[in-house]
Amino acid sequence: MAFNTLCELVRHSVDRFASRVAFSMFEGDDVTYAEAGRRIEKVQRILTEAGLSAGDKVALLSSSMPNWGVCYFAVTAAGMVVVPILPDFSGEELDMIIEHSEAKALLVSDKLFTKLSKETIGRLNVVVRTKNLGIIAQRVCGAGSVGEPKPEDLAAIIYTSGTTSKPKGVMLTHAALCAQVTLSSSIFPVQADDVFLSVLPLSHTYECSIGLIYPFSMGARVVYMDRPPTASALMPALRAVRPTVMLIVPLIIEKIYRHQVLAKFNSTRFWRMLYRIGFTRRYLHRVAGKKLMKLFGRRLRFLGIGGSKLDGEAEKFLLESGVPYAIGYGLTETAPLLAGAAPSQVRLGSTGPQAPGVTLRLENVNPETRQGEIVAKTPSIMLGYYKNPEATAEVFTPDGWFRSGDLGEFDKDGWLYIKGRLKNMIVGPGGENIYPEDIESVLNSHVCIADSIVTEQEGRLVALVHFNRDEIEAMIDDWREEWNTKKEAWEAKTEQLKKEIMDFVNAKVSRFSRISEVVEEKEEFVKTPTQKIRRFLYNRKKGDETPKTE
Repeated sequence: MAFNTLCELVRHSVDRFASRVAFSMFEGDDVTYAEAGRRIEKVQRILTEAGLSAGDKVALLSSSMPNWGVCYFAVTAAGMVVVPILPDFSGEELDMIIEHSEAKALLVSDKLFTKLSKETIGRLNVVVRTKNLGIIAQRVCGAGSVGEPKPEDLAAIIYTSGTTSKPKGVMLTHAALCAQVTLSSSIFPVQADDVFLSVLPLSHTYECSIGLIYPFSMGARVVYMDRPPTASALMPALRAVRPTVMLIVPLIIEKIYRHQVLAKFNSTRFWRMLYRIGFTRRYLHRVAGKKLMKLFGRRLRFLGIGGSKLDGEAEKFLLESGVPYAIGYGLTETAPLLAGAAPSQVRLGSTGPQAPGVTLRLENVNPETRQGEIVAKTPSIMLGYYKNPEATAEVFTPDGWFRSGDLGEFDKDGWLYIKGRLKNMIVGPGGENIYPEDIESVLNSHVCIADSIVTEQEGRLVALVHFNRDEIEAMIDDWREEWNTKKEAWEAKTEQLKKEIMDFVNAKVSRFSRISEVVEEKEEFVKTPTQKIRRFLYNRKKGDETPKTE
């Protein structure tokens, strides 16, 4: 069924699926669709009694829980505009976003409330606790009203997580968000008996559109966790929930591949020899895949991967293992889905063809590589960046197509292959296009590297790496507890590893993509909530001691 507004969608699902469970907390309570409807009405009463009306902005700053979706639907179904905010923003960024968005109310979870300044709280009409929908503070009492939103009305302002710049407010309409239901269902139909296990921030468009709005429209159940999806927290949830659908970012599956699969097959010379043989590797991957499916509860039929490019070797493992995965492509500005395929159709390295109703093309195509910037026309396109006409103008072509900023190419069947971000591309000394993501994929396949980025410094390619401490410590003979001994051993081993890593990478990349230096980043890289490194923080010259914060 097609919907024109989120108000229509909510009414349909609450009425049709009343007795079914909409949301659950792992090891917590279930919320039926009927109960979700009652809570939605409660939130709307609180907002209107604080003087809010259709068109007013309401900030939503909360960890994932059943009431996150309740609050989201309450705001949008009332004709108000929701401002979902990523939890990982700093306190200063949160204050800025709330002020910039002109939010009059805040729906907030307890831990995140403490990140906000008193000045920000003091300017709001009302502050509501998401956990129990109780009022924390109310400055204004007045008669507001709900409205019946139109498809073209603004529904949400989503501030981007900022890998290359500071956050911008993406404006999405009811029609744009509802179109995601149609796009998603055309690629992978969700059924009323599907169970989603949600592990990504709901304030990210990927999880919100495909992991909340879509299953809610179909009568499915979504289960949330009350802690970050570390291995120790995720394992019992997978065993108990036995999800049929999960959405993850590449980092999660890359960690599983590197630390569980690849580490095993690199542990001895015998395993390494077997792993190099194609048919043996495929057999070992199938065995590992069966174990992984058992870990997921044996019911998984769709593992959606999005948010950034997946490492090629990790994807090869998924493909050969028989895990029902699919890689989608999209951006916050497109709500997000632009391209994708069902698990039964995946092609190695591709995000699939353009989604039904979406048109993609390439601009400024390099005739040698056949690569160009991906531009799109889609029913889910944003209106623009909130109060930022200059930035809006930059991302639209003269004929109204959206510039993605991503480099890609199409095969003869129209399947899309993402090559990297245009802003990240480095032009080599001979005019070659160098994609740091390709080099990073090789770097991250090394067992001793936890994460990496490649930057250009004074005409040289430099790899910034964060080492996998456990792997390095395991290599050091006679590891002792005394700090001085540990420090000396660590420094000696990492210096040796830097040369080994350079040789390892440079043997696998093209001549113009070879790195000149490996630099250790002692602290973990600063990342967005979807686990993409905030690159602009590390665009520094050699010798700088601290990341550039702009």
